[in-house]
Amino acid sequence: MTKNISLAKYTDPVTNKEINITIDKYLEYIKNKEKYHVADFLYHRLHSRYLKPFMFDDINYKKKYKNGFSILANCCLLIETLESFKNGWGDSYNKSEIAFIQFFKRDKYFAEFNTKGKEFYKNVRCGILHQGETTGGYKITRNGKVLFDAKTKTINAYIFSTRMEKSLDAYKKQLVDSEWDSEVWDNFRTKMRKIVENCNH
Repeated sequence: MTKNISLAKYTDPVTNKEINITIDKYLEYIKNKEKYHVADFLYHRLHSRYLKPFMFDDINYKKKYKNGFSILANCCLLIETLESFKNGWGDSYNKSEIAFIQFFKRDKYFAEFNTKGKEFYKNVRCGILHQGETTGGYKITRNGKVLFDAKTKTINAYIFSTRMEKSLDAYKKQLVDSEWDSEVWDNFRTKMRKIVENCNH
């Protein structure tokens, strides 16, 4: 096993230092049952990959490059990833649709989509990722103050991403607050074992 492979690289928001969590460091956290460090590592691994790229505070970037479709595409990837961790799935093959149904049913930050998991999966997730467009009348914007306008089927990508950040943070807190031998942690470790295995192939 190549233990120096990086699992997450990010800048610490408090110290501003560059952090590199390798497989070896992660396994050390697990061995010592350091719940906070493991949860924090996962938060930054996912946040830096799926959300942080759209937080670049530059006027030119926001005006000419930031795109709602790209934001939603990344959020869809994050939803599937989070559900894989929560369910202990080694991968989400043939489970993508159920991932979205489950996510929207139980996530308090997305009550507007509580019964729309299947519809969202088909028209937003699959539409964007496979066709480069939404289907079924769904639209994406970065303007306005509501997450979802049910009448026009318009999703605010900016608000969606800020809710995803809250959802990711909630999962981090759930890990920290749960017992080491709980189902939450068992499922997390199952998913991480697969990730570490994939790093060595």
